[in-house]
Amino acid sequence: MKIVTTRRIAQIFFLVLFLWFSIASTLGEKWWQLRGWPVNLFLQLDPLVGLGTFITTRTFYSGLIWSIVTIVLTIILGRFFFCFLCPFGAIHQFVGFLGKRKKTKPQKSRVNAYHKAQSIKYIILTFLLSAAAIDFLFDSDIHSNIHSDILSSSLQIGLLDPIPLLHRSVNLVLLPLMDEPVLNLSPHQRYYETSWIIGSIFLAAVILNLVIPRFYCRYICPLGALLGVLSRFSLWRIGQRKGKCTDCKLCETDCEGACEPGGAIRISECVLCMNCLHTCPDDLVGFSTKVSVSGETVSPDIERRELIAAVISSAVLIPSLRLSGHTGPNWNPNLIRPPGSLDESAFLSRCIKCGQCMRVCPTNIIQPTGLQAGIEGIWTPTLNFRIGTSGCQLNCIACGNVCPTAAIRPISLDEKLGKKKYTEKGPIKIGTAFVDRNRCLPWAMNKPCIVCQENCPVSPKAIYTKESFERIRTDEDLRVESADTNQVFLENDILKPNKFGTGDYFIKILNSHDTSLRLVSSNTANSISIPERLSWQQSPQSGNRIDIFVRVQKPFVDPEKCIGCGVCEHECPITGKRAIRVSRENESRNKRHKFVL
Repeated sequence: MKIVTTRRIAQIFFLVLFLWFSIASTLGEKWWQLRGWPVNLFLQLDPLVGLGTFITTRTFYSGLIWSIVTIVLTIILGRFFFCFLCPFGAIHQFVGFLGKRKKTKPQKSRVNAYHKAQSIKYIILTFLLSAAAIDFLFDSDIHSNIHSDILSSSLQIGLLDPIPLLHRSVNLVLLPLMDEPVLNLSPHQRYYETSWIIGSIFLAAVILNLVIPRFYCRYICPLGALLGVLSRFSLWRIGQRKGKCTDCKLCETDCEGACEPGGAIRISECVLCMNCLHTCPDDLVGFSTKVSVSGETVSPDIERRELIAAVISSAVLIPSLRLSGHTGPNWNPNLIRPPGSLDESAFLSRCIKCGQCMRVCPTNIIQPTGLQAGIEGIWTPTLNFRIGTSGCQLNCIACGNVCPTAAIRPISLDEKLGKKKYTEKGPIKIGTAFVDRNRCLPWAMNKPCIVCQENCPVSPKAIYTKESFERIRTDEDLRVESADTNQVFLENDILKPNKFGTGDYFIKILNSHDTSLRLVSSNTANSISIPERLSWQQSPQSGNRIDIFVRVQKPFVDPEKCIGCGVCEHECPITGKRAIRVSRENESRNKRHKFVL
């Protein structure tokens, strides 16, 4: 079997495996759902994820130990990852094949020629790693003063790292588009904010392969740049054997990395597609431990000043983003992180924006952030209680247990609910609900409603009500024309029939010996009835004025009990801007956001 055939089989297998793991990231009890499948395997094999989180946190998350396997194999074999394991690389290669299949061999050679712009990915890598190492660039003593938030590290590799990018695109765009008509993975259509931007970036990266094969891999991919740096130490490599080369350049017609195998091969650009091994008519190209007889270029084609510029740009830009105060005093109260999330600065130093937590959330409330957290926090997870099917369920801890970098740390149900050994500490609070009295039906419109109180899932309930009787406005005064002991007839037909017999309305006879409230059992346009058990001892007199009152139960929130689960916000009947909304105040992850009482 040809090595190229082996490579194609590997690409198909790992692409299918990646898609399978994406589908299996569905919370449920079926065998194909999240039941022990290693859904983060590709993220764990990604050395850039491991290196980035190590730099920002100075710790090596246990699941990312697998990335060492990729590093070791790269040092032995070269950049094998992109033409054998990388599912994004498989997509690029297939679309690139479609784009050049009708081109002539000279045209193929031209589109596969090396370009100086391929060094851009090394500049991007330097910028991203410098952002992760901001605190290394400054005196560590600075972290003892108020500027620590500004000069703390920021992990931004997930923006362009191909594995988080593909996870994000599949989780938040491709699967939701295919779910209801084809896959039926979820009982309800799933929605994600900013999905059109995520989808557009993915689509652009794929379509550009029709112009230049593996455009993303050659010019943008920071993971490719990292493994390109490591490949200079590789023991095995592509190269020419001794023999008379006719300089036909056929080996470059299908070269995926534009690494110039017909001359001094650029080791840092070679992706081990192995195409050149079978296109050389003289069989002079091989894969061995010997140095290419035509020469090698082992270092990336990048100047020192470009690297310095990338480091300086990162050192200036990232702290500048923090000057907005999003991680300090100007924190956004509407930016609610999932339960178990680290403090904001630590969270941003771990989150790789892969969308795994969003995919696994059973109620679809974990959403990609737009600009609520500033540019630095784009596509990190936030909670939106309007868009999903409920709030954050009390018995769900899936997001923390699927997060590959512990930006959302894994927690137990006991810790989340504040039970057993966590009783004294109490439940994890992600925020606090606040009643908007200008929009609440009982408060603003005298309309009976206790939906938020009824649906509050905590026990004892965090939402309680206070009963109040409010007078109903009418277009004109209501006056008695005639009456008996349980029914009054009005002088005019001014009432809406059957409006007040719901059990929430009461009448009071003014200027009478008995002015107590009586429950309304029914009404017509010109009459009001009360239950016989509440009959007046003496019939109301003609000319007496009548007031109608509505009994409302006005909601209040107990901040000591509220955990910010958002069920009340989701169930609020005001379907636009809810009358009760969860804010980030009082969250457990940051003591500075506690109420001052």
